[in-house]
Amino acid sequence: MVIIGKDYCNKNAQKRLQLVFRATYFVVSLSKKAASTSALVFRPISQRTQSYVAIDIDPSNSHHLDHEPFLDVDKSVLADLVKDKNFDDLSNYGGTKKLAAILETDEKNGISGDQGSIQKRVDEFGSNTYKKAPVKGFMSFLVEAFKDSTIIILLLCAALSLSFGIKQHGLKEGWYDGGSIVVAVVLVLAVSAISNFKQSRQFLQLSNQSSNIEVEAVRDGRRQHISIFHVVVGDIVFLKTGDHIPADGLFLDGHSMKVDESSMTGESNQVEIDETENPFLLSGTKVMDGYGHMLVTSVGMKTTWGQMMSSITQNVNEQTPLQARLNKLTSYIGKVGLFVAFLVLMVLMIRYFTGHTFDESGKKEFIKGQTNANHIMNATVRIIALAVTIVVVAIPEGLPLAVTLTLAYSMKRMMADHSLVRRLSACETMGSATTICTDKTGTLTLNQMQVTEFWLGKESWKEKESLEISPDVTELIKQGVGLNTTGEVHVSPTSVYPEISGSPTESALLSWAISDMQMNIQQVKHANEIVHVEPFNSAKKRSGMLVRSNSSTRTTHVHWKGAAEMILAMCSNYYVRSGMLIDIDGEEKKQLETIIQGMAGRSLRCIAFACKRLTEESQLNCQHLPDTGLTLLGFVGLKDPCRPEVKAAVESCRKAGVSIKMITGDNIFTARSIALDCGILKSDEDLNNAIVEGATFRNYSPEERMEKIDGILVMARSTPFDKLLMVQCLKQKGQVVAVTGDGTNDAPALKEADIGLSMGIQGTEVAKESSDIVILDDNFNSVVTVLKWGRCVYYNIQKFIQFQLTVNVAALVINFVAAISSGEVPLTAIQLLWVNLIMDTLGALALATEQPTDDLMDKKPVGRSEPLVTNIMWRNLMAQALYQVTVLLVLQFRGSSIFGVNKKVKDTIIFNSFVLCQLFNEFNARKLERKNIFEGIQKNKLFIGIVGITVVLQVIMVEFLQRFANTKRLNWEQWLACITIAALSWPIGWLVKCIPVSRE
Repeated sequence: MVIIGKDYCNKNAQKRLQLVFRATYFVVSLSKKAASTSALVFRPISQRTQSYVAIDIDPSNSHHLDHEPFLDVDKSVLADLVKDKNFDDLSNYGGTKKLAAILETDEKNGISGDQGSIQKRVDEFGSNTYKKAPVKGFMSFLVEAFKDSTIIILLLCAALSLSFGIKQHGLKEGWYDGGSIVVAVVLVLAVSAISNFKQSRQFLQLSNQSSNIEVEAVRDGRRQHISIFHVVVGDIVFLKTGDHIPADGLFLDGHSMKVDESSMTGESNQVEIDETENPFLLSGTKVMDGYGHMLVTSVGMKTTWGQMMSSITQNVNEQTPLQARLNKLTSYIGKVGLFVAFLVLMVLMIRYFTGHTFDESGKKEFIKGQTNANHIMNATVRIIALAVTIVVVAIPEGLPLAVTLTLAYSMKRMMADHSLVRRLSACETMGSATTICTDKTGTLTLNQMQVTEFWLGKESWKEKESLEISPDVTELIKQGVGLNTTGEVHVSPTSVYPEISGSPTESALLSWAISDMQMNIQQVKHANEIVHVEPFNSAKKRSGMLVRSNSSTRTTHVHWKGAAEMILAMCSNYYVRSGMLIDIDGEEKKQLETIIQGMAGRSLRCIAFACKRLTEESQLNCQHLPDTGLTLLGFVGLKDPCRPEVKAAVESCRKAGVSIKMITGDNIFTARSIALDCGILKSDEDLNNAIVEGATFRNYSPEERMEKIDGILVMARSTPFDKLLMVQCLKQKGQVVAVTGDGTNDAPALKEADIGLSMGIQGTEVAKESSDIVILDDNFNSVVTVLKWGRCVYYNIQKFIQFQLTVNVAALVINFVAAISSGEVPLTAIQLLWVNLIMDTLGALALATEQPTDDLMDKKPVGRSEPLVTNIMWRNLMAQALYQVTVLLVLQFRGSSIFGVNKKVKDTIIFNSFVLCQLFNEFNARKLERKNIFEGIQKNKLFIGIVGITVVLQVIMVEFLQRFANTKRLNWEQWLACITIAALSWPIGWLVKCIPVSRE
């Protein structure tokens, strides 16, 4: 509290006091006494008045003084500090730690997590978001749709038809033909533009979700997981191997940190980060080794990464391999259609100009020298429009639309099934997968680590038993657990239990040491100084640390932690509970190895701790931490039970013809036990050839590897290189390989695989960026769900191909035969456009949204070689097309006499029957092989709804839009006849499926 005479309490005096306070508080915060200084008291400087004003300048209530935060920060200099790697500006601020104080950040406890405090930082320095390039609007997609050459020709024909029709029949009657074409074209354009527009929005939404990664920030004295978008200037962010750096910042503390700056500089060499030589951390770069804390100095658009990303337009029109194959198919069919249309055009033109066509009254349409130019032009435009429309119907542009709809729908549904698709092609490729190489921890297991056993030498303590060990040995174990870790412990005064952050393994070890060893981690950290760190190495399976005691003795120890058999190989003696050392000779080593194998056989992950006391001389000469002559401190066994649903999922994959291979860093005994529990291995199988260690596998000759790889189901003690080697071998064998991975070192294997699946919880950002699909719950069951969805995408597209080609073949043959034989076509331009609209769009939507069924997992994987249009599909579509062509040509030539109707009604019956045939055939397309086409139809309400909508629209076309559709009303007998003709496609489809054919 500051007490000042009233005469001095004017505005200027308050401003001066604010400056005094800021300077004083800054000095106090630097000397780390801010916590004990809650207020500064000044005596009155004048006794002339009895009136006083109290001004509270408690830092926590500094807003009463209208305190302006970050007054001493030049925001432009701060923003350029890291971008320019400017040591001069950093020195002007007094270094990283003084800059942290200026940014009102406690280097240990971070910033306040209070929303108001966070918002002030956002207001001052901006948010960690970047402006995105303008997203294409609806009009852009509409303009793109207009660029289709067939649409342009149709509109030209419509314009000519309108002009000549109005001139010949007047405005009231003459606009129908041309207007009908315009309306149909507008409908096609609208549907195409709307579907593409919605697809782009959905892909952008999924892209935003994939970029919304979580980071660990220290706020209120503890690590918290926050969105990368919520990082603010002044935040202290914890970084570890595999993390993307979320903003520009400065290195505060840490060990052995190396960063890949190739995304910013183009240089592939890893850059070492430290406090003195290079403390600058650039947004968008990756941590490749080590760990540490960074102070965020600029975010969002103030960083080079933000400026670069804002100029990048997201590609939402990614073309998948299947879409490319379909485009080729579409092009081929289009050429056939163009040829047929040209023949129809020539035939109709010849027939017209030779006087072989007649109008409704039976008169010749063309008489040389008598027919006026308007009639000739109208007839020519009509014939050209019909030929062009045949081309439109022949080109199955619904195929790419079906792929788009299928992928968009499946991507959205897969999000609900804990899978984020980062690359479209992965959806369809996953359906062809023949082998899945999976991690163990977190994928096959629950990733809920818990220490259940502890061995000191050859003596065991089970879970919950009290430990009575020599204090010296206990202290060394506490150092090994509490210091040689990337985890952290936060003790809250309001909570009984400490909050532990870090990986599941680190968390389990810290929790065990706190509860069973009564470790006080703050005491351990204060009593010791970390001199050097060698972070965990996936190849060596261990991490090490050099620790010096802060006591008067200043003793120095090296501590190692890692895979039990590897740590044991580095040891020459071990402790017993009394603190006595026992030499490890051949027999002792064999007994200790038996203990490790026994723990592994119980599905425990076995981790060992070892240390070595160093003399001053050996420490000074040490370039790397010594890894021989160590003393074994003990083993811990961590239990990570299998997920209960994994066994059924693995069995489902086996049934589907997909081989599951488990690749793990655990020893061969743990790997065998887990694989048996999960069903990857069967107890009655030959396990000798099914399990191999990474070192053995990599030492095989190339021929041996190729010979044995199909039989290998488990690879233990593997390195990331071993995983990559296995993927390469499997691909050489012609397998379609899916790989799961969570570490930075898994990135090469994830990229090499046909489908890379990263883990959303434990996966590093480098692994996620290298993958095609992110498994959000780290669960193998979700991997199987992705497999099922991939197959569903592939089969849905095949269903629509069969359905679409049936329409194309039937329409082409009917119009071609009718044009050549009689000079007339039963299906007009408008009617063909209508069929094109409802069949391409509504049909694609109906068949693309079929959900995965269990019978998909009864089929063998399609692999790389199976053709897109199989023999089964050709059998089905040719049978339906032949039936439709036969019936409709009979109606064309005998329909008037059969039904006793005029030509106009006959043509309406043909049109109605043709549309209804496609509608009934849509049911046949639901099941390519099964005879029961109604199986599971009640689950697809969208399919039923689309069929209902199509029926209603067809009734409106025939009964109410006669002038538009060029139809006549039908009575109920004629409607019944049309329905009967269409319904016969069901028994025909059933009979055809009785004919056996090979799949290829």
